[in-house]
Amino acid sequence: MREVNVSEVTEAIKKLCMDANYYLPEDVYNALQEALKKEKSPVGRSVLEQIIRNADIAREERVAICQDCGLAVIFMEIGQDVKFVGGDLKEAIFEGVRQGYKEGYLRKSTCHPFTRANVGDNTPPVIHYDIVPGDKVRIVIAPKGGGSENMSRVMMLKPADGLEGVKDYVVQRCSESGGNPCPPVIVGVGVGGTFERSAFLAKKALLRPLGRPNPDLELAAAEQEMLERINKLGMGPMGWGGTVYALAVHFEMEPCHIASLPCAVNINCHAARHKEVTI
Repeated sequence: MREVNVSEVTEAIKKLCMDANYYLPEDVYNALQEALKKEKSPVGRSVLEQIIRNADIAREERVAICQDCGLAVIFMEIGQDVKFVGGDLKEAIFEGVRQGYKEGYLRKSTCHPFTRANVGDNTPPVIHYDIVPGDKVRIVIAPKGGGSENMSRVMMLKPADGLEGVKDYVVQRCSESGGNPCPPVIVGVGVGGTFERSAFLAKKALLRPLGRPNPDLELAAAEQEMLERINKLGMGPMGWGGTVYALAVHFEMEPCHIASLPCAVNINCHAARHKEVTI
């Protein structure tokens, strides 16, 4: 049994909150560079050039990529041979978010659903725990902005709709989203499980490195087909017309109930922020 002091978790999350908001992942940055080469619209190219320059400035000056610094979404894989000591794990995670958003000068976006009163420290974060073999703790932070999250949906399709119905729904959801999620976007698709599980799968799909297709050949082909169909809609960067609306479509799937076909679409904006560390 390996002991991990929760203070290590607080420090890791504090740093990840800042780094995720300052530094666009290399795979996303490279995909934007490739999109600039492919984009046929002059307006679209101008938009992409500004997005890339914005990412450069954020990295150079250690400032937020976007004024929407997101709700903190945390994925934790905890080794079954780990014992946390020194305090409450959940509170340690909360404290890491508090410190990261305060010390990093990041906008706090968490508020009461009805009064809209700002909580003031960007807590509570959304935490997904998973118990895995080993004695390590892997922490991934993915700050999620409101504009792209608002365009996400869960649809309970009919079993008879099948894979073709899923593909049609994903393309429809992007078409209806237009410029609202700040494209070029990454589209996470989660199919299977239950209502809430499909949404989790769709969000987790956004963490897969761009350019890495699903290992299932049928799902990989579906990802490519949906990407091509979405980009053929002609909405382009920021929805102002062009060739590149989506950088990638990532599909994750699990078995589901015989009477259901849950399908979730979670859209991420061009500021597809996520950072990770293993303790």
